[in-house]
Amino acid sequence: MSLLTDPVRRPEVIAPGAGRHLHFLDHLATLKVRPAEVGALSVVEFTAPRGFGPPLHRHEHEDELFVVLEGELAFTSGGHRLAAGVGGIAHLPCGLAHTFEVISDQARFVCVTGSTTGTPRFDRMVEELGEPVDAPVLPTPGYVDATRVADVCRRYGIEVVGPPPGAA
Repeated sequence: MSLLTDPVRRPEVIAPGAGRHLHFLDHLATLKVRPAEVGALSVVEFTAPRGFGPPLHRHEHEDELFVVLEGELAFTSGGHRLAAGVGGIAHLPCGLAHTFEVISDQARFVCVTGSTTGTPRFDRMVEELGEPVDAPVLPTPGYVDATRVADVCRRYGIEVVGPPPGAA
């Protein structure tokens, strides 16, 4: 294959709103770039309401880079809590336990994962836990099965080590 014939090596623009939309853990996830398409990266755009945050977790195989597009997020790791607003970028290294929380009314952000040991798996975990939807709208909040979340995460090299922010 060459740079001219390998489909992974051609430039591409992904339009706003494009991608596979999923209702995922009470928020909206849009799969924008998949490792099968580009090899080393996964890009997922999220829209989430105030108070949303995943359980405290660590990735065995992936670094994460968050770019805040709208709203504000607070990242917590190792006893530190750091806020990032519009245009802010947060880097969460592989193996470091972390979580985040939406601290504005709503936030829209991109999570880029890159694997330190092979193909990123984050997008596959999002896809397995998510429910496909046609329109990019927030879901009605509902029950999230924490045991199922932890089990699915484990299969993709993500260890849940604590509750979400604000959980008792």
